[in-house]
Amino acid sequence: MHVPDGFFNAAVSVSAGAVAAAGVAVCLRGARRELDDRTAPMAGLVAAFIFAVQMLNFPVAAGTSGHLLGGTLAAILVGPYTAVLCVAVVLLVQGFFFADGGLTALGVNITLMGIVAIVVGWTVFRLITRVARSRGAVVAASFAAALVSVPAAALAFTLLFWIGGTAPIDVGTVAAAMGGVHVLIGIGEGLITAVTVSTVLAIRPDLVYGARGLAAPLVLRGAEGDTVVTQQAPGRPAPRRLGWFLPAGIVVAALLAGIVSFYASSSPDGLERVAEDKGFSSQATDHSLGGQPLADYGDAGGIPVGVAGLIGVGVTLGVGGGLFLGVRRRTRSGEEVTV
Repeated sequence: MHVPDGFFNAAVSVSAGAVAAAGVAVCLRGARRELDDRTAPMAGLVAAFIFAVQMLNFPVAAGTSGHLLGGTLAAILVGPYTAVLCVAVVLLVQGFFFADGGLTALGVNITLMGIVAIVVGWTVFRLITRVARSRGAVVAASFAAALVSVPAAALAFTLLFWIGGTAPIDVGTVAAAMGGVHVLIGIGEGLITAVTVSTVLAIRPDLVYGARGLAAPLVLRGAEGDTVVTQQAPGRPAPRRLGWFLPAGIVVAALLAGIVSFYASSSPDGLERVAEDKGFSSQATDHSLGGQPLADYGDAGGIPVGVAGLIGVGVTLGVGGGLFLGVRRRTRSGEEVTV
């Protein structure tokens, strides 16, 4: 659902840019509470994984495809503030390196996919997991939250286009079309999110931010003060570092972007299809960086999509990893004991 240049007037583009900038600034402060020496590299990996999976458009209806937004997935894995930064990094890399998503619409895209989708998805996830606290509930909540987040972002787009779009629309008709197709895309989003969260829970449950608190921490009281001891499932102590998980995750992202991307659906995504059907696709203007070799994931420069995908994974990992390492709080020796 990458909005191109030309869909919105200057007032909405600037306003959305201001909202996006304020949101990112708030999240830079909030992410410091979520990130430490161990989870900062994890957040970089999550951003690279989202970039890779967003290349894998899947069919949802005749002549229409969808792709992962990834905000809810990121929120569950690394926290909601960090998730907004993950999506913003992905959108920046896509916009400036691959001409995917307009530069004047960057604020709109961050607002829709990075703020609206995450706020809605994380809220739904927390509501469900407060009622049912188990690993199964976390996976079910992941599916439901991710599903709901996609049509929420789509309807937010419709509202913004009604306010400041560059073509007149029947808001009810467009809302029904955007909501309908993005519910289908949301099902795919939910499945990808649930499978990913379930896999990480099975391998490294300590790395799932949304699953923290399933076991109450022990507090050991002594003469020198209290010591917090994080409990894990019986027989599964949590390593303090990412260990092999980080390189394994990078390999998975590289395989998705470098090989599986060749088999992605070539059909237009939900927004493109609705724009064509409702007559406002012609409002899109050419991307100012559309002539660079990596534009359209290598198509402009004759670069194989898999090679372009590998470059994108590397750039996203580097930019995201550097950002999150800079934002993180540094863990003091002996601050927490993990058993």
